[in-house]
Amino acid sequence: MKIAFTAQGNGWYEKVDLRFGRARGFFVVDTETEEADFIDNTVNLEAAHGAGTSAAQNVINAGIEALITGHVGPKAGSVLKNAGIKVYTTEGNITLKDAYQKFKEGKLEEQKL
Repeated sequence: MKIAFTAQGNGWYEKVDLRFGRARGFFVVDTETEEADFIDNTVNLEAAHGAGTSAAQNVINAGIEALITGHVGPKAGSVLKNAGIKVYTTEGNITLKDAYQKFKEGKLEEQKL
């Protein structure tokens, strides 16, 4: 399974970015191999509008099955829901590694889209 985290940077000890559409990027992990990759999202950082739906399309194109973030808005949420991507929320100052551990333990709440 491929999961993505909204990330402030590329590395396990970077923080989860609580913004979806305007996150710096997406830290992608294959849960079977634990190999990681990074999808740059800087094009959406300064977007006047449509950052969420554009970011959602990037996630879909990458074959992501689950997303961990702070919050997804209604338009982007609709796009992700229609693609069958589950969205899980986390709060506060948490590293990608800690968020991944919580995901594996089933301790993240699924956002109702």
